[in-house]
Amino acid sequence: MKAIIQTQGKQFSVSEGDVLILDRYVGSEAGSNIEINEVLTLGEGADAKIGAPLVDGASVKATVLENRRGKKVRIYKKKKRKGYQRTRGHRQELSVIRIETIQG
Repeated sequence: MKAIIQTQGKQFSVSEGDVLILDRYVGSEAGSNIEINEVLTLGEGADAKIGAPLVDGASVKATVLENRRGKKVRIYKKKKRKGYQRTRGHRQELSVIRIETIQG
């Protein structure tokens, strides 16, 4: 079964067993379960249920596989002929989740 879910302001097309890399779920640890109730579309083909805006009673259950940090992004600023240079870096906090069940 397929579903289109919305979490953390982004939409994803998922099916059971998919692995997603998302922004970190606050307070979650590896092995914890997450329930996503914002399901926009459920099923596929002629059996698809389309929400307005959400499908009633539908939910997606997922398990957090790990929490990690993404690749480093470097921010470099320079103003020519002024002697101004600035370098900063940022690593995004990420959660890797696996979709376990889609209910609806």
